Amino acid sequence: MLDTTNADRVSAVLAAFGDALDQGDIDRAVGMFTEDCYWRDLVSFTWNIRTVEGPQEVAAMLRDRLAATGPKGWTLAEGEIPTEEDGITTAWIRFETGLARGYGLIRLKDDRIWTLLTTMVELKGHEEPKGIHRPLGAKHGAGKDRLSWKEEREAEEQALGRTVQPYVLIVGGGQGGIALGARLRMLGVPTIIVEKNDRPGDSWRKRYKSLCLHDPVWYDHLPYIKFPDTWPVFSPKDKIGDWLEMYTKVMELTYWTRSTCTSASYDETAKEWTVTVDRDGEEVVLRPRQLVLATGMSGKPNIPDFPGRDTFRGDQHHSSQHPGPDAYRGKSCVVIGSNNSAHDIAAALWEHDAKVTMVQRSSTHIVRSDTLMEIGLGGLYSEQAVQAGITTEKADLIFASIPYAILHEFQIPLYEQMHERDRGFYEALEKAGFWLDWGEDGSGLFMKYLRRGSGYYIDIGASQLIIDGEIALKRGQVTEIVEDGVMLEDGTHLKADLIVYATGYGSMNGWAADLIGQDVADKVGKCWGLGSDTPKDPGPWEGEQRNMWKPTRQEGLWFHGGNLHQSRHYSQFLALQLKARMEGLPVEPWGVPEVHHLG
Repeated sequence: MLDTTNADRVSAVLAAFGDALDQGDIDRAVGMFTEDCYWRDLVSFTWNIRTVEGPQEVAAMLRDRLAATGPKGWTLAEGEIPTEEDGITTAWIRFETGLARGYGLIRLKDDRIWTLLTTMVELKGHEEPKGIHRPLGAKHGAGKDRLSWKEEREAEEQALGRTVQPYVLIVGGGQGGIALGARLRMLGVPTIIVEKNDRPGDSWRKRYKSLCLHDPVWYDHLPYIKFPDTWPVFSPKDKIGDWLEMYTKVMELTYWTRSTCTSASYDETAKEWTVTVDRDGEEVVLRPRQLVLATGMSGKPNIPDFPGRDTFRGDQHHSSQHPGPDAYRGKSCVVIGSNNSAHDIAAALWEHDAKVTMVQRSSTHIVRSDTLMEIGLGGLYSEQAVQAGITTEKADLIFASIPYAILHEFQIPLYEQMHERDRGFYEALEKAGFWLDWGEDGSGLFMKYLRRGSGYYIDIGASQLIIDGEIALKRGQVTEIVEDGVMLEDGTHLKADLIVYATGYGSMNGWAADLIGQDVADKVGKCWGLGSDTPKDPGPWEGEQRNMWKPTRQEGLWFHGGNLHQSRHYSQFLALQLKARMEGLPVEPWGVPEVHHLG
């Protein structure tokens, strides 16, 4: 027989917690949390993405949101058995609110709540048409002049944006816009995705030809349709591009290619946007209620304004515009930067017999791909995890359930293991002059990504080229671009036929400045980062990604970006927020933070 002790204990805590909430006894409910507690809510209570830290913040949230939320039915998730490790009991839970059904993960210390994750799964009465609710598809019976599926779809495409206005306009048709578009389609929200390229997936196809995803396939699934079991672990860019193109078709997304938004303004009285779109040479004016910028947190190139750039006689471009190495065989190439793109481009140039120098201006965190796969990701996103019953959805929620305030504590031991495992590799890199770091507090890649979205390289071979001297390395700041190359602060002159600026990307609110105006960009403030007060992530502490996937200080304006994992996971919660607004549900965002960092 199964030991049900843990299940009984968790069930007792949930019953007592639910009773306290039912009775409106906030003090009793808060007393069930530890002093160092965290409650992360994805939409279900706060209509926001928000983590409250400590009993006082829990109490403040419940005072404002308990009556309107009406939570009930706190139970263990069916078929799930709580686990216990190192004095922590972990369990999957279900609950309901007045408007929605929820799912979550609870961790107990001494039968008190240490961490609580609550997520909105679906809105009551507005469920996705899946499972037993899936559409019939065929039209049984007979009827004169009825339209086929293809004809209905064509009529819908013709009407949307002409005689029927979209409720949501998504600017940007990469993985973020596509994933969100699919979620909204399943919820019956009229949506148009606007993309400047010729085809879905071109945002990948047009990158440098050696580009492959550095994240493994288990981490990268899109909603509803997962990659097949035969899909490669690391996806080449053109293969991803083809998958995204297929996905937009089979998910029946209204996707406008060769289209660019030229201006947008918000009418505070009418509560709608006026967006002018150049659709393949035709001006179209759209009036959506909600505007989502899904232009990618790595979408607005950051090109340093070095003195003398206009005097350079060779080729120069940002890494996002790099065409590949073919034209540079035998040429002298300087890559300014030392993160993922810089390494990938430098290695590809070397493979085509170019003479390559990498300019490292700041320290970089490096982790070897196979080590990261085994130690950093293997427990959640791997074939072994799948075989152990950890689905992509469960993995996403487990990762989401660890509050950002303490996530680094979980990461530090993993990166200490990686450092020890690959000690010889790191010693050789430092001997070659490479400037290494392990993050501000030794917490490695994921925290760097969450805090600043930059500063790391997942090594797939370029590091060995640096160790062997095949890719030359220069450390220091660039002072000037001259006719034939790059000048460094120590007086070094690097002769170049090509300069690649692998210098990263700016904040997503830069897109808002371009499209809507600097005043709106400043009203919203910086996008991305946690407020950790570490390099490129200034404080104060916010505890969530700034402005991402949640309400901003500009009504009707949303930001959706990140890697494939985040596009998949957070598109669910952004779609539910948009659907609730379309249906006129009583949405009251709680805890929208103050704006501290402007354009």
